[in-house]
Amino acid sequence: MVTGRTLSARVGTLLLTLWLVSILVFFAGQVLPGDVGRVMLGPFADAQAVAELNKRLGADQPVLVQYGRWFSNVLTGDFGTSLSMRAPVAPFVLESLKRSAALAGIILVFLVPLGVGAGVIAGLNAGRFIDRLIVMAGVSFGIVPDFVSGLMLLIVFGLWLNWFPISGVAPDGAGFWTNGYYLILPALPLVLNLAGYIARMTRAGVIEAMAADYTRTAVLKGLERREIIFRHVLRNALTPTIAVLATQTGYMLGGLVVIEALFGIQGLGNLVLNAAKARDFPMLEAGVLVMAAIFVLSAAAGDVVLALLDPRQRRRASS
Repeated sequence: MVTGRTLSARVGTLLLTLWLVSILVFFAGQVLPGDVGRVMLGPFADAQAVAELNKRLGADQPVLVQYGRWFSNVLTGDFGTSLSMRAPVAPFVLESLKRSAALAGIILVFLVPLGVGAGVIAGLNAGRFIDRLIVMAGVSFGIVPDFVSGLMLLIVFGLWLNWFPISGVAPDGAGFWTNGYYLILPALPLVLNLAGYIARMTRAGVIEAMAADYTRTAVLKGLERREIIFRHVLRNALTPTIAVLATQTGYMLGGLVVIEALFGIQGLGNLVLNAAKARDFPMLEAGVLVMAAIFVLSAAAGDVVLALLDPRQRRRASS
């Protein structure tokens, strides 16, 4: 199993990475064109009033002092005040993260059975027609950008056939199932884009597991094919796929800017995009920091899952 020393090293690396990300996010926000006081008071505000506001906000202090104050506040969950909304940033980020999480959940509901199921079928029929068909379909859908497939799906299923709403936002007061229904169409472009990759990962794991010694031993013992597949093949073949799904979750939560903009979903990606347009530096820095943290944490979760489930990884970790 994963030793305490290894776990401590991974946690330390994770914290160090997040700290470096916070530095990059803050200083990247500082080099963007614009002035905090000018953004808040408008382009025609008096220069003296702008200077006084910058002084009151601490924006005229050295950059390192500003970073120290900002980072200490971030550690307590205080991301500052939005320049455009004139309200604390944290509630906006949390609400956007909830919307992105709901979309990611719908994506996983379709992606896991489709990608894993297709990969298992392809791996068990390696070299046959069904295997080549699944691989070809996965590659074909995977090379299409999600905004292209999203636009096509919106036109066909949203406008022509009218099967799904063209917006990803359900009416106020809508229930759980209604909200999920409104997110199906926005989720499909990502499902089509990622299903082929998940299927290829699963297929490779199944083929490797079918050729492993433990599978051959099970065959020699006379076990039924179904028992061999479920108890020996899938148990070992799906480990890399689970790790990949964990890392892809970060992308689903923070990297869907185009899909969120296309379907009008005020998720985390759209929040960052709108903050950049409005030069809302506290909102932008908070959104990017949370997005980067999600990517780092999901990648770390994938490594931990792989280390816990894969015996070879456990042996390397303990050695």
